[in-house]
This record gives sequence, structure tokens and C-alpha cells, in this order.
Amino acid sequence: MAETKSLVRKTSISPTSTWIKLDATGHSSLLNMDKYDIIHRLKIHARDLRILDPILSYPSTILGREKAIVLNLEHIKAIITAEEVFLLDPADENVVPVVEELQRRLSAIDTNQGDDYDIEIDENNESPFEFRALEALLEVVCSYLAARTKELEMATYPALDELTTKITSRNLDKVRKLKSAMTRLTARVQKVRDELEQLIYDDDNMADLYLSRKSSKLLSPLDVSSWFVTSPTRGSKLSNGDENDVEELEMLLEAYFMDIDHTFNKLTTLRGYVDDTEDYINIQIDNHRNQLIQVVLFTAILSAIMFLAIITSPRKKGLVGS
Repeated sequence: MAETKSLVRKTSISPTSTWIKLDATGHSSLLNMDKYDIIHRLKIHARDLRILDPILSYPSTILGREKAIVLNLEHIKAIITAEEVFLLDPADENVVPVVEELQRRLSAIDTNQGDDYDIEIDENNESPFEFRALEALLEVVCSYLAARTKELEMATYPALDELTTKITSRNLDKVRKLKSAMTRLTARVQKVRDELEQLIYDDDNMADLYLSRKSSKLLSPLDVSSWFVTSPTRGSKLSNGDENDVEELEMLLEAYFMDIDHTFNKLTTLRGYVDDTEDYINIQIDNHRNQLIQVVLFTAILSAIMFLAIITSPRKKGLVGS
């Protein structure tokens, strides 16, 4: 009985989640792990896992740990190591394209290791594995938010034009709903934008994301030498040993910051157009209200004049007494 209670308690605390693991060649495998499995296998803290909990509403986050990068961006909950990337809930319809993009990018760099270990290294693909995985995830997130923004633009601009042409409760309600959706999307885009901007201006946090560089410090000089030869996913840039050099990662993050900033600016422009339309509509409504008030006043005055005319006319003719 005690064992049953213990089992129930453990299950309620650490439910098993489905993850997909992808290696440097893009090969994947499904894993069922609870939080204790993840902590033990990936050497991260329990508090880091709370960042990835879909139930908890944590802001966009990219954290560098000793042996892993913990990433929470939109629908992507991932843990990146120097050799593998783990994605939570791979069956989710929004995560499936993420897996496909990772496989495409990672498998594009083939080690081509034969029996004689004769390797051709592409000069353009010297980035370490963790950067290529991070770049793929940033690409998916930025493209996803850009697509949602484009959809919102395509729905909002015609709705605003229709509203300015004909002010009706139906058109007003449609614009009101689009404005709410725009507010929510803008907040999501800004969270990703702010996280990238914060990283770019913090060299120490960027240095924490260099997992391959930290791993190389654990090897002997001979091991490091052969490691770079046999692993094209860790480029020669890591062999320089400059721990303060974050230029490669800074350029990567800067590119996607500009991408997400462009999306943010499009939403800001769209919001400005909505605000301008609302001002125009309010002016039209105020004018209509003033015209209505004038008509009511004119009608009231006219009615009063007619009433007085009806009363005074018999008196003038001496038909009634004073």
C-alpha cells in the first residue's frame, strides 16, 4: 500500500513527457522521460524545467547552462547540448515543422566519414552544433510570428477600409476583435524581441551559450586536436581559445533580432493605422451625433413655435378669453 502511494505521489510530481532527440546528422528518436530523467541526463537544474512547462506561462527565455541551452520561445520548448537537441511534445502540430526544419538543417552537413576518415569540411559550416540548432529554432519562431502577422494584416486592412466606408455595429465588432488579436500577437513578438536584445547586449550570457567551447576545456590538447579534425560541426573558430570572443553568436542573434524587429515594426504600423481609423470613426460619430442633436433641437424649437402659434391664433381672433 505504501509503495502504491509512493508511486502515485511520484507520478503526480513528475509526469512522463514525450521528447524527440536529434543528433548532429539529423537522425531522430522518441524518448519518454520524466523530470528526474532529464535532470540526470542533461545536467540541468529542476528550476530550468519549470521554464519549459507548457502549463506555466513563462516569458520567452534562452538560458545558457554548463552543458545545455534551455530554450522557451513560443511553442518551442527545447534543450540543446553540444551534440544533441531535445524537443518537447514533438507530435504537436506546431512542433512538427520545427522537427522537420531541424532535420533539414542538421542533415545538410554530412560528416562523410569513411573508413579512412577522409573528411571534406565546408568553410561555411564551421559553426558548432549548438549554434546550428539554435539558428534553426530561431528561424522557425521568427517565420511563424511573421506569418501570423501577415495573416493579421490581410484581415485587418480590408476590415478597416470597410469600416470607414460603412460604420455599422458588425464592422465595429470585427475591427474590435482584430485589435484584440493584434495586441496579443504584439506582446508575443515583443517577448521574443526583448529576449534576443537582452542577449545581444550581454557578452557573459552569450559566452554561456558556447557549449562546445566549454566542452573542449575538459579535453587534453591531443584530444582537442583530433576532436576538431573528426568533428566538422565544431569549427576551427573554437580552437582559438578566446573565451571572450562572442562575435559569431552575436552576428547570429543580431540577424534574427532584425528579423523579429521588422515583424514588430509591421505590427506597430498596423496598430497605428487602426488608431488612425478609430480617430476618424470617432470624428464621424461625433459629427453624426452633433447633426442629430441639431435636428432634435430644431424639431423641438419648431414644435414649440407651432404650439405657440396654435394657442395664440384663437386669442387674436377673439375666440377665447385672455
